[in-house]
Parts: sequence; structure tokens; C-alpha cells
Amino acid sequence: MVVASMMLVGAWAQNATSSPSSRFGYGELNDNLPGAYRAMGGVGTGMRSNKAINPSQPASYTGGDSLTFMFDIAGSFLYTNYGDMNGQRNRMNGNLEYITMQFPLWRRYVAMSVGVTPYSAVGYNFALSDSTTSGHQYTKTYSGEGGFTQVYGGLSVNICDWVALGANVYYMFGETTQKRALTFADANLKSVDQGDYLHVNSLRLRYGVQLFHTFGKHAVVLGGMFENKQRFSRCEYQQIETNSADTVTTMDAGFEMPMVYGAGLSYTYGDRITLALDYQCQDWANVLYFNKNDALATRHRWAFGAEYRHDPMGRRFLDRMSWRVGASYATSYTTQFEQPHLAVTMGFGFPLRTIGTVVNTTFEYGRRGFAAGQMNENYLRFVVNAAIAEHWFFKRKL
Repeated sequence: MVVASMMLVGAWAQNATSSPSSRFGYGELNDNLPGAYRAMGGVGTGMRSNKAINPSQPASYTGGDSLTFMFDIAGSFLYTNYGDMNGQRNRMNGNLEYITMQFPLWRRYVAMSVGVTPYSAVGYNFALSDSTTSGHQYTKTYSGEGGFTQVYGGLSVNICDWVALGANVYYMFGETTQKRALTFADANLKSVDQGDYLHVNSLRLRYGVQLFHTFGKHAVVLGGMFENKQRFSRCEYQQIETNSADTVTTMDAGFEMPMVYGAGLSYTYGDRITLALDYQCQDWANVLYFNKNDALATRHRWAFGAEYRHDPMGRRFLDRMSWRVGASYATSYTTQFEQPHLAVTMGFGFPLRTIGTVVNTTFEYGRRGFAAGQMNENYLRFVVNAAIAEHWFFKRKL
């Protein structure tokens, strides 16, 4: 199943974005959050639940039921309006977001999760026309596609009744293709085509910790996560430049992944009201990119979310539904496009009584870029996921 999932995510990843900003860095990054937490603004580090698989926080897996196997699959639809000084244009994209599984290994003390999630996506195609000082008309064309996918396996251990530790191992793979072409209207002037091809196979680790306790109807979770800065274990870069019949190929492996750390806090009252706050830092400013460390910037991300359920054990469907809202703010991780990203979210969880399944929906409005006269994006994203929970690990009575 994991191999099939990997093929599906890899096939869909190229359709995840049409953003011109994805031509910078490794493309448009994915925060790898389950559908329920996306509707809460994208919180995750301090979230712990038996109704959601949370691959962003490996310590959370023991929060699931000790007799339950969980499976989660999500897809999304994206509508984006891009604007700059040259006008407006609209694009639509569809994408398979993730496939994850979670199951206990030893009672409520040890649990495991595996899955396939996208890490980044590249997808753009646009052109700019102008003329030289001598009056020669030319057109610059930019196009790119691809992205990185990650297969992960994670383990979580409760070392006591209020502390959980966890770790994820990621196998990252994928490739990006980015092309540039300079074409002159005058046939006597030579055109130039250049292509950058990056192919990656690498391993990565993430560590997590959660402190949790319940005081009557009050439950509090404090979480933290950390990733080491590391170089891609296998990375091949190729650049091909064509000017008439001349072709030049260069190889370079100076690419790294950043140190990442974050913290999150959540509070739940009576399994009805949940409030959560998250912060994450990705230290891209101190990693090598094309053997230099001046093209990327440190990314900071803040998120806040809330969830309400009137009565989780109620007979009426509306009583058991989840209502979610949230917001997030993130800085850019590239120096070429330094515009921040603001998003507001809302969503609903629809529990099915006959089987242990919750269908979650998320509506997200976001904007990248606020400076006048520069490129900006306004988008609407709809995400739907089915979180299936089945009781597998118990002895049936004859």
C-alpha cells in the first residue's frame, strides 16, 4: 500500500501549484498537517488526539486509541488569482495531499505511523516581454515542474503518564525541472535556452516531545519538535545551456536542508472546546543552496486555531459535528520573493455513526505578497479528508 501511495503522491505532486513564486528555492513548501488541524490554522506541534494522525509531531502517535488502526487520506482543490503590474490571471489545481496510517505496537505506550506526504511543489509557466536599449524586442519565458515527496515512518513512546517522545525518519525523493528561454524578435539574434535539473534522494530525521495532563475537564498539551541541519545524502544537479549548437553541462551538489524547531500549546475543555497556538522556525538562511548561503531566508510561521463540539456523545448529528476556525502568518524562505503569507481557515468535521470515520473539510483563503506593484497571489483552497478508525486489536468473544 505504501508503494502505491508513493506513486500516487508523486504523480499528483506536479499539479499542486501554478505559483510563479515556486521557481525560487525548492518550490512551494508543504507543512504536512492533517485535514482537521489545517482548518485550525495549521497548528500541530501541541496537538494530541485519538481522531487524527499528526505526522508533523511524532510524539503524538501514542495519543491514539490502543485498540484502533487509523487511516487518513486527503485531496484538495486550489483556485488562485495571480496579479502583477502586467495584469491578472487565474489558475486551478487539484492534488492528492497525503496518505497516512497509525497503529499501536504495545498497548498505549508505543505506537507507530507511516505514510506519504509532499514536501514541496514546483509548477509555473509565464513570459515577460520587453526591449533592449537598442530597440530589439525580446521575450523571456520561465517554466518549471516537479517537487519533492517524502515517505516517513515514525515511532512514539510514552515514558510515563504525562510525557511522550517520538521520532520520524523521512526518505525524500523527487526532481525539479526549471527552464528559462530568451527569444529575440529579430531572427538574426541568437536565442538562449537554459535548464536546471535537480534530482534528490536523501534521509532526514525529526524529533518530538509532548507533555500532557488532564485536570478534571481541563486538558493541556505542550509540545516541541526539532530537526538537524543536514546535507542531502544524494543530490545531483545539472545545468544545460544551449546557444545555437553549443551545450554546457555542469554538476553541483551544494544543497542542504535547514535546522527546524518549533513549539505548540493546546488547551481542551470537556472534549468540547480546543484552543491551540503554534510557532515554527526553519533556518534556511544558514544552509547551502547552489553552494551559497545568500539565496534563502529564515522562515517563521505562527498559527492559531480553535475547535468546538457541542456534545461529542450526543444523539443529534449537529451535536457531534466539529466546527473549526484558525489563522496563520508565515514569512518567505527565499530572498528573491520576500512577501509574507497570510491565511485564514474554517472547516467542519462530519462524524459517521456506523463506522469510526470522520470526514473533515477545510476552506482556506490566503494571500502571498502585499507590496504594491509586485507579484501577489490570492487563493481559495478546499481540502477534504477521510480519517478512518477501526478497532482491530482486541480479542473477540465466542
